[in-house]
Amino acid sequence: MELVKKKIRTNMLGKTVVDQFMIDDDYNVPDSKNDVGRVVSGEGTIKIEEIKRVENYLRVTGKLYFKALYVTDEGEPRLSSLDGKMPFEEMIYMEEETEGEYVVQVGRVEFTASVIHSRKLSLKAVVELTVHTERGADEETTVDVDSGKTLYKKQRPLELLQLHTNKRDIYRIKEEITIPGTKENIGTLLWTDVSSRKMDTKLGQDALFIRGELLVFCFYESQDGKTDWVEQVVPYEGRVECMGADESLYHHVYDQLGDINVEVRMDEDGEMRALGVEATLDLRILIYEEENIEILEDVYALDEECMPQKRPTVYEELIMQNHSKCKVTEQLNLPELKEEILQICHTGGSLQVEHMEVVPEGIQIDGVLHVNFLYVKANDAVPFDMWSGMIPFSYLLESGKTCDDMRYDITYAVEQLSVGLSGSDEVEIKAVLTFKSFLRSPVNTQVITDLEFHPFDENEMSQRPGIVGYIVKDGDDLWSLAKKYYTTMDGIMEINGLTSEDLKEGDKILIFKENMSIL
Repeated sequence: MELVKKKIRTNMLGKTVVDQFMIDDDYNVPDSKNDVGRVVSGEGTIKIEEIKRVENYLRVTGKLYFKALYVTDEGEPRLSSLDGKMPFEEMIYMEEETEGEYVVQVGRVEFTASVIHSRKLSLKAVVELTVHTERGADEETTVDVDSGKTLYKKQRPLELLQLHTNKRDIYRIKEEITIPGTKENIGTLLWTDVSSRKMDTKLGQDALFIRGELLVFCFYESQDGKTDWVEQVVPYEGRVECMGADESLYHHVYDQLGDINVEVRMDEDGEMRALGVEATLDLRILIYEEENIEILEDVYALDEECMPQKRPTVYEELIMQNHSKCKVTEQLNLPELKEEILQICHTGGSLQVEHMEVVPEGIQIDGVLHVNFLYVKANDAVPFDMWSGMIPFSYLLESGKTCDDMRYDITYAVEQLSVGLSGSDEVEIKAVLTFKSFLRSPVNTQVITDLEFHPFDENEMSQRPGIVGYIVKDGDDLWSLAKKYYTTMDGIMEINGLTSEDLKEGDKILIFKENMSIL
């Protein structure tokens, strides 16, 4: 006797740990930079460099990269900027060591820079990290049994998700833009903001195809000392190798834009009117395929006792892969800026999801949209300033099917964002938020690992009736009745003239032992 088995590759996830820590340090302004009078805006990003298990902790090391736009405090006030980096080390307590690769994702980084004095800044960043382990595992499931014995087998058809690919990759973006002819030549870059918009992926033959846009904003001082800005959309597209992939498979991609660099270049005429834009997309790519299989659920014999040995196993089936959008519109009254905003130069934003919960209609997502905008104000000395705020949002990601233990991968981004003046102290904020979801439900089943055979107890068998009149109860099925009374499904159907395997509660049927003859 031999069990026929098939391997199903699954993605095993460990427990998720959320860690929050603070980076707090003083920063001396470099000698090459002007004295700092007032910080207009600051931004910080985290780059993880090493992850290492140390006893019951996970040591995460890396750097905080920061930049600040400020008003100088010497001579005639003007805008200037500085940037730098600070190392960090965080020890995250992990309850127990689990197999697999550690996946550390950076959540929101709340960065602030404040002036201690003109040559020293206080830098603070609140960082949130999420950590879990994942590993690919080949789970063997029994689909049949080869045996010289006469066995009756019950098989359960399933449509399961199988992990095809789990990989990390980096897609490099290198583009160049030329500023419009109405703009001044670039002297010094003061502030840049590069964000990813409308990033989309699709599978093709042996590849993942990527397409999206970079929204590039550059705030600069011209060679004549004038302040100007330029904002352009830079499209990009390319591919990442994924051997064995094709259009029939499913996928979900976690992406993070990093290593952003914007530099001034000469155009074809030798003037400083071009900008080189470089960035990387750090990708975590999960590819799945659906497979129809019939697992061996139960076995019995009529001439001896057959005892299947089982173990519990959990597989996954697909509920939904979907891209959806949520519109957010908010009218804000800003009395502190009354009569001050003359023009909005640039708008930036990011999403912070605070809560996700499975509800009967789908997944309820609540969070805040962080918004900031750089504007021209009525001040002849330094006519620019930055406003920052947040808008709460609530969105129901609808799903035709849900379950309490539903598993999901959800990524989100700001696709469109605009801020318009609607009065002397009012602004209207409009945003389109995108949610890419990959929803699965667990399939709990018992996998047969072995079959044990034992002779029947002859005394017990002799006491069992050869004919049973049975009234069908709720939950009964032909298989269970045939196995219980040592007969076959075909035998019950033939004797009772049944044309379907379906039984109704209250039906009256006769059940004969298989070795009994009808007189």
